[in-house]
Amino acid sequence: MDTHLTRRLAGLLGLGARGRLLVAGVEMVRDALRNGTVELLIVAEDTAENSREKLLPLATAKHVAVLEGPNAVTLGRAIGKEQVAAVGVTDRRLAKGIRELMESGPAALAPTVQ
Repeated sequence: MDTHLTRRLAGLLGLGARGRLLVAGVEMVRDALRNGTVELLIVAEDTAENSREKLLPLATAKHVAVLEGPNAVTLGRAIGKEQVAAVGVTDRRLAKGIRELMESGPAALAPTVQ
């Protein structure tokens, strides 16, 4: 994952954490998925297969988009924790903003010429 993209993602996740618009950790995300409150699931690139198996089928069943994020340490630091394997975004607008950022990729980071 591009470092500029990672920084922008971390900024959005940090805002979400301060606004209590997300849940973190495999079990908390799993519970939120079951309750239908997750709009977007972000899984760290180094998440254990066992944890992925707990989350991905549930996200698919609930029609929740899944993105692969940076490693667990970077993902955790973005939200003020040591390391986090998964983050569930519960706010629709924040989820939309993160999806748009990730889909646009590095092209969205290039400065515009006026």
